[in-house]
Amino acid sequence: MDRISASEAEDLGSIPSGPTIFHQMTSEEIQQKIYQMGQQARGAALALSLLSADEKSDILRAMATSLRASRVEILAANAKDISSADERGITGSLRDRLILDDARIEAIAGGIEQVADLPDPVGEKLGTINRPNGIKIDKIRVPIGVIGIIFESRPNVTSDAAVLCLKSGNATILRGGSEAIHSNKALAKALQEGGEQKGLPVGAIQLIPFTDRESVKVLAGMDKYLDLIIPRGGKGLIETVVSMARMPVIKHYDGICHAYVEAAADQDLAVAIIDDGKTQKPSVCNALETVLVDASLAEEFLPKLKQRMDVRNVEIRACEKTQAILSGVTPAKEEDWGMEYLDLIISVKVVEDLQAAVAHINEYSSQHSEVIITKDEAQAELFLSSVDSACLYHNVSTRFSDGEEYGFGAEIGISTDKLHARGPMGLVELCSYQYRVTGDGQVKDIERQAGL
Repeated sequence: MDRISASEAEDLGSIPSGPTIFHQMTSEEIQQKIYQMGQQARGAALALSLLSADEKSDILRAMATSLRASRVEILAANAKDISSADERGITGSLRDRLILDDARIEAIAGGIEQVADLPDPVGEKLGTINRPNGIKIDKIRVPIGVIGIIFESRPNVTSDAAVLCLKSGNATILRGGSEAIHSNKALAKALQEGGEQKGLPVGAIQLIPFTDRESVKVLAGMDKYLDLIIPRGGKGLIETVVSMARMPVIKHYDGICHAYVEAAADQDLAVAIIDDGKTQKPSVCNALETVLVDASLAEEFLPKLKQRMDVRNVEIRACEKTQAILSGVTPAKEEDWGMEYLDLIISVKVVEDLQAAVAHINEYSSQHSEVIITKDEAQAELFLSSVDSACLYHNVSTRFSDGEEYGFGAEIGISTDKLHARGPMGLVELCSYQYRVTGDGQVKDIERQAGL
């Protein structure tokens, strides 16, 4: 999943709320509007929970068709956002993420159709318990209800979030960034109108149509209608939402991912995995940021790693032991071990053994994704059992921490929490469960009933 650098992060403390296409609203007006949306979403969530898998798939395909049919309107809206971004001096990867064109709209529509074809998780029986008294207890997967999603500037998130929530039977209220407000509105309109042609409940997909900071505060406090909130953006935004939220929050914090090159590693394989993890797409949360190298092979391995990193123009920030082996590297500072670079920079540290590597990872990791590279199965198993992160790999690039790569289809994010979702969040992670208990008149106090 793409991330934005600290300088680009759209959070409540670093970037102004930006332009809105509406008149300036008072706090009371914002609250009233969002609470109306919440009330409507609650009703839509009930209606969604009653739709069959085929009905939801038909709605999704109609949404994809509507998106394609609305291409001209969406591109015109996107042109306004790009013009505004240019006026505000937004450049580089952040500006690129804002851009929609025919190919990107087709990719969004195709993604909706892929979600339509995924198995429906709602109603799945997770287990059955038959009690001696004749009671039958079924554990059934059900929608969460109403999900609020606050996200940064990429307009495709509007579609990703809406369709995943819909497929899993949830209503959603979206609050996008100011940079993509026109694009987000056009996308949300096309999705809702297209879906309604096949029975999408009114209010199932709603986009907050203004970007005032007050809207985040109201949304985070609206526990009467919102069952879950998911912030996707800069660390400041996530921390602010967590501090204000009155409902559960699923967080996607930094991706500080590690590779440990163990004593029994295939060194050429290790270089290839580190190269892919760092350079294939350095601006994503599952890119490698730190490499730990077992001391027993450091002198032989580190020059091989540096040679590849030099080819890829990657800056190495090195511990003292690494500096003693390699020339032309940057001395690492303490803050480097907890840094998400999102760039062609990697920190390298020599460690004594697996235990030292595990201790380093558990101290500095953001609990996202880590890999051990080794031919020693026992050491690999010990590593996998000892590291406390969402996604752990043995001889596999961390770039596979992705919902599509896991076979989930699209994803809503990668959770670094432990409850209730962890790692790539697909349809299943957007569901809860309930116990459905059936019998034929069983009561708790049989003796009391008999005495009546």
